[in-house]
Amino acid sequence: MLKKDLRTRFLVMRENASPSTVSKASFQISENATNLPVWHLSSFHIYLHAKQKKELETGPLITFLRKRNKRIIVPKMYPNHRLQHFLLSEDTVLETNKWGIPEPVNSTAVSPSEIDVVFIPLLAFDRRGHRVGYGKGYYDRFLSECRKDCIKVGLSLFEAVDEITDAGEHDIPLDYCLTPEGIYEF
Repeated sequence: MLKKDLRTRFLVMRENASPSTVSKASFQISENATNLPVWHLSSFHIYLHAKQKKELETGPLITFLRKRNKRIIVPKMYPNHRLQHFLLSEDTVLETNKWGIPEPVNSTAVSPSEIDVVFIPLLAFDRRGHRVGYGKGYYDRFLSECRKDCIKVGLSLFEAVDEITDAGEHDIPLDYCLTPEGIYEF
């Protein structure tokens, strides 16, 4: 299917998911994350979810990262569809932006080259590791700035579709995707 069709379809599916389904799936995904072969690494980038959009909740995964003393980095949105990245500590103040996404306001900036693993929000993904997000390209730009060996992990409420037919050369595929049912490896 085309990205635009998948985007429309999966936005509706997510909107129709109950809050308890999203919470349960979020917890299961954090449980499944324990089986990823990434825990020897130290710097993990993770998004802070927009609750009103029924995005997967990242709180359980952040708790998991903190218990393992991992360096946690979170994004902040800027003009021109760019992300900047900041260290998340116990002292970090978060402020909700106009899209309902919590963002750091008083933290230390981190270069994408310092990041070992990126947990990526998405709407859909296929069996080859291609992904569909909101369509603004924030993560495409960000991932192109990361090291080649940075591990890219999608977080999805839904299982894989067979194929995203218009995935392009500029699209950076995932290495893994976590769903409530398990782990996909690409």
